[in-house]
Amino acid sequence: MNSPKFSVRWLQFMVMILSISVSSSVARIDIPRLSPTRGTILEQLDLLSSAAVSNDLQTFYYTQTLDHFNYRPESYVTFQQRYVMNFNYWGGANGSAPILAYLGAEGPLDDDLAVIGWLNDNAIHFNALLVYIEHRYYGKSIPFRSKEEAFKNASTLGYFNSAQAIADYAEIIMHIKKKLRALYSPVIVIGGSYGGMLASWFRLKYPHVALGALASSAPILYFDKITPTGAYFSVVTKDFREVSETCYQTIRKSWSEIDKIASQPLGLSTLSSKFQTCNPLTDSSELKDRLGLMYVSAAQYNQPPMYPVTVVCGGIDGSEKEDILSKIFAGVVAYRGNRSCYINPPTNESETKGWRWQTCSEMVIPIGIGKNTMFQPDPFDLNSFTKECKKFYGVPPRPHWVTSYYGGHDIKLILQRFGSNIIFSNGLRDPYSRGGVLENISESILAVSTANGSHCLDILPERETDPEWLIRQRKIEVKIIKGWMAKYYADLKSIQTIGFQAEH
Repeated sequence: MNSPKFSVRWLQFMVMILSISVSSSVARIDIPRLSPTRGTILEQLDLLSSAAVSNDLQTFYYTQTLDHFNYRPESYVTFQQRYVMNFNYWGGANGSAPILAYLGAEGPLDDDLAVIGWLNDNAIHFNALLVYIEHRYYGKSIPFRSKEEAFKNASTLGYFNSAQAIADYAEIIMHIKKKLRALYSPVIVIGGSYGGMLASWFRLKYPHVALGALASSAPILYFDKITPTGAYFSVVTKDFREVSETCYQTIRKSWSEIDKIASQPLGLSTLSSKFQTCNPLTDSSELKDRLGLMYVSAAQYNQPPMYPVTVVCGGIDGSEKEDILSKIFAGVVAYRGNRSCYINPPTNESETKGWRWQTCSEMVIPIGIGKNTMFQPDPFDLNSFTKECKKFYGVPPRPHWVTSYYGGHDIKLILQRFGSNIIFSNGLRDPYSRGGVLENISESILAVSTANGSHCLDILPERETDPEWLIRQRKIEVKIIKGWMAKYYADLKSIQTIGFQAEH
């Protein structure tokens, strides 16, 4: 077992891809990344020290179809899609032992292997085969032979969407079952955040492939006006205000103070000096963007034992200086630790293209900032969003496609009859939880939430310091899945018995 190592380049990628505009005249198109990893919390690597990449992992490549839904000649182009398996716990095909399949999301599979612990921690309870599948256009699963060609324009990016991705997963899972002669091994798909949405949608679209799904922190209701656009930032504000009223008030007042100083002669230079920026600020929005990123990251990944929101507020409230911006900078230092510079380190914009394309095509999550938060108001404007996306890619987004293809409106009315065997797990301190399923839909589509949990916390590795409520949440998930499997095996035995009797 080896501890995971995260490169500076990966940290920079996470910082940038989470970036959101707190106050800007340009429409926000970098929707906060839907990632089970801790985003900029990765700057505090001790939080991940318990995760480990198993030595039992074996890497494979599947010759994947480029386009599952058309029959033009170019649709038959293929690419190599990466998947990884761990046979160490598997009870084997003869016993129809189960398969736990992790559905990769918007990032290289390598990072999920290091950070996602639920499969490895629970494989022994199920005697399960573990499978991890990389999402097309990420990591090493790149069509058109190179990333440059794949991301060339909207024509090559047009094959980059969630429907193609879950069709990929279906092909690979069925390929694995055929190859291992594990026809009757039940499959549970697991995913976090965007991957959690994929897991729930996979169960709905491919019930013949997956027996059930664990969808962690999956905001499937944050589309098409189902969830209020300002819900995300309302939860961020609530998280901070519950920790410290004075911290909340300081942050709320800081934006106008930044604007005030920026408007003065040499104001940007003053701000650059006060916040020890890595490069001179060219606009006050650059500073506000980075501070906003820090606050939303702290809230979204507000995990024990450190609780980043508490860390930030501890720095702000504990500052010996009286002026507002000195207090804010003390919060930055508390969060990021002692560094030579802060705020705007060099980044590689090419790394953001995948998630930006997804949000500019189908994953239109309308996040805006309302009036009653600790941020400056910045409502979501679809027209401006569309203009910005067209400027990048030459095609407009489809804001209603997700609900048209997967559903979402009146979800309880529809899925209580139509769907089954999905766990929607959430932590209510996660800003994305407001777009999640927080109430049971039926006897087998269940919501498992914790008041103090954060983004995808339940599928991260178990730690000795885990609080009891987190341990209990994971046990509930395992119990539910065991119940699904017990019913499946009973049905399988009954069918096989009837078949045997018919033959004799």
